[in-house]
Amino acid sequence: MLLLRDVLVPVDFEPASYHALAHARELARAFGARLHVLHILEDTFALPAGTEGSVSGFPHLRRQSEEDARDRLNELLTDEDRHADANAVALIAASPSAGIVGYATEMQADLIVMGTHGRTGKPLGVIGSVAEQVVRTAECPVLTVRRPASERRVSNASAMQARSPATENESR
Repeated sequence: MLLLRDVLVPVDFEPASYHALAHARELARAFGARLHVLHILEDTFALPAGTEGSVSGFPHLRRQSEEDARDRLNELLTDEDRHADANAVALIAASPSAGIVGYATEMQADLIVMGTHGRTGKPLGVIGSVAEQVVRTAECPVLTVRRPASERRVSNASAMQARSPATENESR
């Protein structure tokens, strides 16, 4: 029998991750599992040899960034989530996928539920999405969730309209 005690959902504050959060929340409730909502702040200036010049090299900036992200995560938690002892965590990592997998391993997640944009057209064999990297490297099962097709069509239409030559000419 499948037993879920800890369900991890990474959130990047994009619609796909909110959809994954809804699925993770339902799974956690159905199994009586603890929900862990995670946001990874990418330390984009970290150098391969160390952290010189990175956010992690400035403790005040690091603390402030983590607190801001944790506040945004806490806004996503419902009263029912809080009653069930849900956990909101913000961490800084060299890459989102490494941070997600590292946290999942550390807290012994039974399942990772994460949103994916489901973009197509990438050549086979090309490493790309965070979800793909997590699926390949996580020790626990990973459930990837796409937004409903109706929501994707609306978002894609809005994005195409925003980038159309007509809107560019209007802004000139």
